[in-house]
Amino acid sequence: MVIAWNNGAMPLHHGVLPPFLYGKGIHNHWLINEALSSGLRFVFDASWTISNIALGDSRHQSNCLVKSSNVSDIEKGSWEYDCNSHLAAVYGLSSLHGFNYSAVMKLVKCDGQYLLINATEDFLHTYAYKRKSLWKRHIPKCWRSKTTLACVFRTIKTQNETSGCSLKDGSVHTKTLKLSFSLESLLAITADENKTVVLTVAGYSYKDMLMSWVCRLRRLRITNFLVSSLDYETYQFSVMQGLPVFNDPSAPSNISFNDCHFGTECFQRVTKVKSRLVLKILKLGYNVLLSDVDVYWFKNPLPLLSTFGPATLAAQSDEYNQTRPINLPRRLNSGFYFAHSDAPTISAMGKVVRHAATSGLTEQPSFYDTLCGEGGSTRKGDNRCVEPATNLTVHFLDRNLFPNGAYLGLWDRKNVKSACKKQGCLVLHNNWISGRVKKLERQVISGLWDYDITTRMCLV
Repeated sequence: MVIAWNNGAMPLHHGVLPPFLYGKGIHNHWLINEALSSGLRFVFDASWTISNIALGDSRHQSNCLVKSSNVSDIEKGSWEYDCNSHLAAVYGLSSLHGFNYSAVMKLVKCDGQYLLINATEDFLHTYAYKRKSLWKRHIPKCWRSKTTLACVFRTIKTQNETSGCSLKDGSVHTKTLKLSFSLESLLAITADENKTVVLTVAGYSYKDMLMSWVCRLRRLRITNFLVSSLDYETYQFSVMQGLPVFNDPSAPSNISFNDCHFGTECFQRVTKVKSRLVLKILKLGYNVLLSDVDVYWFKNPLPLLSTFGPATLAAQSDEYNQTRPINLPRRLNSGFYFAHSDAPTISAMGKVVRHAATSGLTEQPSFYDTLCGEGGSTRKGDNRCVEPATNLTVHFLDRNLFPNGAYLGLWDRKNVKSACKKQGCLVLHNNWISGRVKKLERQVISGLWDYDITTRMCLV
């Protein structure tokens, strides 16, 4: 379906545009319904008249292409289509089932003249916006035959009834959003061809940072990500934003809005959710890139991370001193790491989860003490360590490509984005700062922000 309209002072409709996932269904019908309901524009169907379309500016085509769901996807039922249906209903499309789209006027061409046909009432429209004189002329010869006219009306009606996007009553078919989506069902439809997913975990206090993170991944055309919500509010918010989100039943309750940062008891409970989820996904046969929402992505790191072979866990280093080894005790950052779904990794991650369950600290010390030994007893060189029982290798990532929040003082630079791009950063972690508000302010002020909280849309 292609929709076109003239620009001008008159708006297209009175509605508020929902944050649809474009190319996944419902959006076009929502737009048509709003235009019809608002009564600001004359809406007509030109399918019988327009056979070819040429885009006016082909230079931007590559940036605007959106992968669309095919008919079979919609018939089978996809979470994107269901979410768009839910968004349409929430944003006022209560008449989606009831509006008769077959009543929309049809534009046809006959004997060099354009006519508007109302197929439901079997008559030719003799009025056109701003061009009344055109329709005061006599009916063209090809329409003078009652038999021909009846055939045309009957054909249009048949098309309305058999259209792939309409029911026999002319109303658009939508589906009720079924809450909630399971982890298993989302993995099957979001993982890439290598069975790899990007996982993040977020609570409601970090919903805006979550959306900035999502917007950045979408700009990089990364679609194989999943969101685990720590609370019901985050789940509902994520659904309304069209995110592939699932509820984690093991997530802690009573998460503080402003007091759940590094060093707090709340933070300790929340971090342990991540390793449990990663282990669960690995057992289901999927590779996982775990990324906190405060990790800004400049480029897609997956091509590089995928080069690390099986039985290797690639993790960010939290060491900030430029002259010291990056695998020193407790310098493994559990907010950004890549894990393969293989026996050694699954076994080692199981040990991490069990260690963290009995620890009064966050999961981060459990990662290092379990995989590298207490005090770094199993360190190899200055950027690796080996877990002896499983023979899993932990590779600490190059800080120039994967810098933490204290390395080289990047966050203190006048132009953070320029400094990071010059250095060749793939990501930059917004850590080594205490407090949600300070973290948020630093990222917004730096310009590493991709979400408009007022419109709930990604920045262009």
